[in-house]
Amino acid sequence: MTVEKSLLIRNARILSLDDQNREWPCADILVQDGRISAIGPNIAENLPLPAGEVRTIDAAGQLAMPGLVNAHFHSPGNFLKGQLDGYPLEIFMLYEVPPLAQQGDSYRFAYLRTLMGALEMLERGITTVHDDAYHVPVATPESIDAVMQAYADAGIRATVAIDQPNIVEYDKFPFLKDLLTPTLRQEMEAAPRQTTQELLELYGHLLARWHGGNAGRLAAAVSCSAPQRVTDDYFLGLAELSRAHDLPFNIHVLETKLQRATGRERFGKSLLRHVHDLGILDQRSQIIHAIWIDDADIQLLADADAVVAHNPVCNLRLGSGVMPFRALRDAGVTVAIGTDELCTDDTANVWQAGKMAGLVHNLSTPDYDRWPRHGEVLRAMTRGGARAIRREKDLGQLSVGAVADIILLDLDTWAFTPFNNIERQLVYSEDGRSVRTTIVGGEVVMENGRHTRIDTRAIRAEIREMAQAISGQMEESHAAALRMLPYYRAMYDRAHAEPSGLVRRLVAGD
Repeated sequence: MTVEKSLLIRNARILSLDDQNREWPCADILVQDGRISAIGPNIAENLPLPAGEVRTIDAAGQLAMPGLVNAHFHSPGNFLKGQLDGYPLEIFMLYEVPPLAQQGDSYRFAYLRTLMGALEMLERGITTVHDDAYHVPVATPESIDAVMQAYADAGIRATVAIDQPNIVEYDKFPFLKDLLTPTLRQEMEAAPRQTTQELLELYGHLLARWHGGNAGRLAAAVSCSAPQRVTDDYFLGLAELSRAHDLPFNIHVLETKLQRATGRERFGKSLLRHVHDLGILDQRSQIIHAIWIDDADIQLLADADAVVAHNPVCNLRLGSGVMPFRALRDAGVTVAIGTDELCTDDTANVWQAGKMAGLVHNLSTPDYDRWPRHGEVLRAMTRGGARAIRREKDLGQLSVGAVADIILLDLDTWAFTPFNNIERQLVYSEDGRSVRTTIVGGEVVMENGRHTRIDTRAIRAEIREMAQAISGQMEESHAAALRMLPYYRAMYDRAHAEPSGLVRRLVAGD
């Protein structure tokens, strides 16, 4: 692995996505110490180059643009790719996060699982990932280190949280406790859980060992998973940690219709109103999904200057519903694009998620002036994600002083033939296959489809060798899920029988 102190990209078509939305039909980018130091035509001729060796990339016929940001991801689901049919979230989680699990994964298992997703993203020009990493059944320093080391080795920019609920499983849902048998309630009560103090100490480990590591590419975030899945004292402790270190705060809110019933039954109010009333909702909050929000919730988000992570493919895969995109944007809420898990999207392809965001909301209204436009979708794929991880000033754009997270796309591909409108074709035509070079922090980590740090063939071979372990894990999860399924189905049906006053699916009467 060789990290160039200086890098000169020459003769590229440049799409900056900066505040001025500047474009150059042919220009250069000079990178020094991981940041863009100059951008414009004929830099080599017009500016003195830095002393020492400067690596030059001739990008004639290629587009230089900011790397994409995957604003919401759960790396522990990576090995579940293609394993599950479409189920509603509450049923899906029986397989994804078995509520009675007793034993965790090995370090190598978790490391390879994380690395696999990072490598896929880099090949598609996704230079940053915001990973809300859960740990089954409990988080440990070793399980945290496995995730972080994988991201460090891949060379991707990663902001990572510890997503760990800490209450009894049946209290996360409405009606469930009364539906379960006494035996199942007792098993849930005996399942491993961590205290507020234990979890905050693990955050201390994450911050001390990894935050700011790998030349600044690694960073910590905090996560409660969802407000109904944690104790209030832990929720408030995370909020204090977020404020003290200016960390993004991941909060899943109102992903499903059932969660509206959860808020009413447990707190007597909207789940988002509960977050607000605790004093937690602020500009560091990344509210994930936000599908079953109402007008009052949207105003709370706007007033707090929170970010919404939109995961349109996952939302369709789980039948969760269609987020009110235009209402959020009209209120001034920043929207970022995520893929969620490899078991709810089956790929980590932000291009596809962005295209879906540009299409599915067209079904929300016949007023086509209110449909998403390619420009706002493309910025949600880049600058929206940068805003979500508190990096809006130096990430998601090509400008002097910004970190040099740059991708080069071959313009001699079907996605850009004929060449009509670069932003529109990036959103609707590109799927990542045109990406030729991925640069993170000034380092070329993927070039011509080849990773410069990792032997991907060897990694894929090792993962295939794990097939029996992966299959065995799924068999155990399926068997456990079948025991719980009748009770969760009854809870699901009861919640969905109640009117919500909102329409988020293609059915009448919701």
